[in-house]
Amino acid sequence: MILYNVTINIDHDAHDEWVRWMREEHIPEVMATGCFLEHRMSRVLADDEGGVTYAVQYACADMPTYERYRDDLAPALQAKTQGRFGGRFVAFRTLLEVVDKS
Repeated sequence: MILYNVTINIDHDAHDEWVRWMREEHIPEVMATGCFLEHRMSRVLADDEGGVTYAVQYACADMPTYERYRDDLAPALQAKTQGRFGGRFVAFRTLLEVVDKS
């Protein structure tokens, strides 16, 4: 299993709107691609005067499915995010392989 992790730091002034948008629009759109089995949105427990940090993880069955998402579907979703919240967040992405799950 592959975990696609997106860590986002969102400005305080956009935080509430962003959380609502993530729950109601963005995450449902990502899940509707059919590439992911499940998702999890977590708040990072750290004091950060520059904003609030979240980690959003999407579980994918295999690398070919993730690569299809990354190459064919993610660019439009990321552009939509930039259009709505550009300049008010910083994001970085990490790819993890699950090697043991209980």
